[in-house]
Amino acid sequence: MLDQSEIKAAIEALLFMATEPLQIKEIKKVLTVDRAEIKESLEKIKLEYAQQDKGIELVKINRGYQLQTKAEYSSIIKDFHQPEVTKTLSQAALETLAIVAYKQPVTRAEVEDIRGVNVEKALKTLQKRGLIAEQGRKDVIGKPIIYGTTNQFLEYLGLESLDDLPEPKEFAKLNNEELEEIKPDAN
Repeated sequence: MLDQSEIKAAIEALLFMATEPLQIKEIKKVLTVDRAEIKESLEKIKLEYAQQDKGIELVKINRGYQLQTKAEYSSIIKDFHQPEVTKTLSQAALETLAIVAYKQPVTRAEVEDIRGVNVEKALKTLQKRGLIAEQGRKDVIGKPIIYGTTNQFLEYLGLESLDDLPEPKEFAKLNNEELEEIKPDAN
């Protein structure tokens, strides 16, 4: 038979591992103790986690109980869980991103017309990374999705606004000497 501190510890362990709110009847099945002892332990756990030096709390959700992080730590949790993008963008994704940046709002078909190839995968990659987003639908037959860049795109490139993008004519300024400098040696 479990004493009160063991019951509390066992309930805490169950709450910790549970992915859904635990109802008293579920706890009762596992611990075979009466409802009053479970409720008393839940109240003690709730009071302990209510302390200011705790980052989690016990909450009652949908007739069950669940441990969750306190709301005041949501920004820290959000920062921690942002996926770290370690891979660089592929050439296809970079080309697609450049087209969207300069031609936005633009449809997939318009990007494909410029690139000459299917860009569905590149668009999905760019959306997944938060560099482009759906901006609505074009008012033409079929109502295709239109894409545009996001604030994350500006951060990614270190720009304040789209006005800071270089003019397309600047790309054509590379002269033959500059091209020779960036070509690998044929030796």
